[in-house]
Amino acid sequence: MPFHQPHLLGIEPLHPVEITTLLDLADTYAERNRKGLPGGDALRGLTQVNMFFEPSTRTQSSFEIAGKKLGAEVMNMGIAASSVKKGETLIDTALTLNAMRPDLLVVRHPMSGAVDLLAQKLQNCAVLNAGDGRHEHPTQALLDALTIRRAKGRLHRLSIAICGDIAHSRVARSNILLLHKMENRIRLVAPPTLMPPGIDAFGCEVFHDMEEGLQGVDVVMMLRLQRERMDGGFVPSEREYFHRYGLDAEKLGHAAPDAIVMHPGPMNRGVEIDGTIADDINRSVIQTQVEMGVAVRMAAMDLLAQNLRATRGRAALGEEV
Repeated sequence: MPFHQPHLLGIEPLHPVEITTLLDLADTYAERNRKGLPGGDALRGLTQVNMFFEPSTRTQSSFEIAGKKLGAEVMNMGIAASSVKKGETLIDTALTLNAMRPDLLVVRHPMSGAVDLLAQKLQNCAVLNAGDGRHEHPTQALLDALTIRRAKGRLHRLSIAICGDIAHSRVARSNILLLHKMENRIRLVAPPTLMPPGIDAFGCEVFHDMEEGLQGVDVVMMLRLQRERMDGGFVPSEREYFHRYGLDAEKLGHAAPDAIVMHPGPMNRGVEIDGTIADDINRSVIQTQVEMGVAVRMAAMDLLAQNLRATRGRAALGEEV
């Protein structure tokens, strides 16, 4: 099945068949990783640059491990010590990167659209969005999708509740886009202050009560309370927030008996989720999400590298002709 994208900037441009193609390849990589087998040489001879303008542990480490497993030369650019801190513009950064000629560029940026701008300015390089502002975080949604598919045996016609700080979450946006494409029923559960403007256009059911919102769902996806993106009193207190919207055994009891629990991390235990639920090996797939992150990023870079090499091959042939 085809995957035609030159970049991975978001879920929005992806066709359901492309999503399935990527997840199928990621499934293969997940099994190889579990068996301790080599990842292969899909990126051998290519240079991968990780450029994170925001702090990250899971995502940056996951991309680095994925690239090295596939044979790439991986370089992490230290933004804190870079020219960006000295006032260099994003376009100047793109020009600098063009001179370095990377093959794969992984970018996290606090401004929505910044990664798309870099993709437009960079030449002969595949760009992967590792999270841009409140816009998208496509590989997180893809690893969540793979986790759901492996746990439930399918990724369609499920009832999925996304709960918490939806207003500030690029993870929520990417998951909504992906899960809609795969024909799932999506519920958004949050206080009114943490629902984004224009929520009716999202095509989801909206709930402000956890018990009602979780009724009979197959998947409970909790979100981190993103205080660093808040500029006002969105919640009265963390204690009150947990009482009303934190996932505990009582609230989870309203979901389907075999419902799985997810969280993109990092978790605030006792705020978004009770520690006992997070560690429940019968319900929680949070550690599986972390594991699937490496496999999904291996698959994404593998497919983009294939397209990059094919494009370069056509260009070289054209020059010779």
